[in-house]
Amino acid sequence: MPRTRHTGGMLQNVAVALLDGVNPFELGVVCEVFGTDRSDDGLPVYDFAVASAEGPVLRMNSGFSLQVGHGLERLEAADLIAVPAGHSYASRDFPPDLLDALRHAVDRGARVLSVCSGVFVLAAAGLLDGRRCATHWKHAKDLARQYPRVVVEPDVLYVDEDPVITSAGTAAGIDACLHLVRKEQGSEVANKIARRMVVPPHRDGGQAQYIERPLPHPEGDTIGEVLAWMERHLDEEVTVEQLAVHAHMSPRTFARRFQQETGTTPYRWILRQRVLLAQRLLEATDETMDAIAGRTGFGNAATLRHHFVRAVGTTPNTYRRTFRGPEAA
Repeated sequence: MPRTRHTGGMLQNVAVALLDGVNPFELGVVCEVFGTDRSDDGLPVYDFAVASAEGPVLRMNSGFSLQVGHGLERLEAADLIAVPAGHSYASRDFPPDLLDALRHAVDRGARVLSVCSGVFVLAAAGLLDGRRCATHWKHAKDLARQYPRVVVEPDVLYVDEDPVITSAGTAAGIDACLHLVRKEQGSEVANKIARRMVVPPHRDGGQAQYIERPLPHPEGDTIGEVLAWMERHLDEEVTVEQLAVHAHMSPRTFARRFQQETGTTPYRWILRQRVLLAQRLLEATDETMDAIAGRTGFGNAATLRHHFVRAVGTTPNTYRRTFRGPEAA
């Protein structure tokens, strides 16, 4: 099907398309990010609603029912349509009028986003043909077998193939929703929402352009003070030996404990923090590439560009233009 290029700058009206057997958690993820009024924090308030494709009363996957006040007509005004996961989505048929509504939404320039097995709805609508996508690892083989034109990425948290965004299981939907907020409304808005939700970065994932790669969150608090120190000194070169001194451990014990509690190495952890800081500076300031390289510990613009491209999938200049417009290059 023809590709629609989304021009961005539009995330105000959000609708969730529901089917029988929808999972409460995945539905709750979308409701929490887009359906909660946080105007007291100066955050945007979305025109948010849920819409049923199968009647006014839907069975939830956890043994209770949901009364829904809107039908599929509610999708017609949405800038974003989210499709949460549900029971047996990998093996059921979907209402043709829902599939038509999703196709029409993309044709008119809206985005669609799936959480976990909600990806099967998008695939059935033909919206993933030739596109990369994510889903829960346990669904990856079924998705690839049923829809051979879909490029399934089984190991990532989410994939942004604008205007179609797909995410893996459960909490990965949070990452995908916050990624879209960040892409449209900047890191400050996304970070404030994440803080209100008490959602820390928690694991690596994602390879597509502009995909956020959340850092593993420590499972314990043994090295919490060291992580805070590292964040305050991103512009400095530090060694494992120096970090071990701060943690009052031997270098070998520190390296092992760091890996256990964060799921990564000190080098990879601090490298990703530097890239994240560079992203924020590119979005929010007019600083030169050399200045940003100095503040983030990369030293010079060439080194910044090298690591930025590897982590984000595009150059710092292109990233800045995407978030701030051509005049910011």
